[in-house]
Amino acid sequence: ILATIASYPIGLAIGHPWLLPVLNALPAYIVLVHRLRKGERGGAVRTMLWWAATVAIVGTVAFVWWPEPLGRVVLNGPAYKTEMFRWIETGRGAEGNIHLFLPQHLVHLGAFLVVGLGTGSAGAIVMGAALMNYMSYYVAALAKAGVPPWAVTLLGWQPWAIARVAAFATLGVLLAEPLVSVVFPSAKERLKANTRSAYIVAAMSGILADWFLKFLLAPTWGRWLRALLP
Repeated sequence: ILATIASYPIGLAIGHPWLLPVLNALPAYIVLVHRLRKGERGGAVRTMLWWAATVAIVGTVAFVWWPEPLGRVVLNGPAYKTEMFRWIETGRGAEGNIHLFLPQHLVHLGAFLVVGLGTGSAGAIVMGAALMNYMSYYVAALAKAGVPPWAVTLLGWQPWAIARVAAFATLGVLLAEPLVSVVFPSAKERLKANTRSAYIVAAMSGILADWFLKFLLAPTWGRWLRALLP
């Protein structure tokens, strides 16, 4: 957690767009592999969930208070912010339309699965850090636009986004197992196969919750935020 916190001032100060998510992901990945080598699948999942919470909180705070513009540093940050503010102001866009957001989410999920399996989840965690950073950039933009702090805290990170992040964090552990087991054969013996299915169900449940909650709540969420923008 401390290394993840430190990755923000270091990455933002250097200013290279891809360096920030790599620095964010590196501490988590080291601990993830260490846990899996010891056969601690549950410990690896907890590690990733704590890491994701740290990235969400620290990233948002850092983007609010960093003294220089960050548009060129946060990958997809300005574009995502523009998309989300347009949705809040007009009610139009992918956020509130299942016909638009579901194909996008399926592409993200497919890319995460392919990259995760191919890289032992290293690339997938970097991808996840980049995705969370542009979401944090949007939440920070709400604060900078004058939305009250209590509303930014309660409404900035939507419940469907939280479900998606938790699901992807869990998937990251499962996707790392095949390659980790090849590189470290002892890990395969220590990881209990009979617990894997429970984590697969948990990850898939989080993904379905993301889709359902977004479809159900996004229109109301947008109206609440529209009323709070100055």
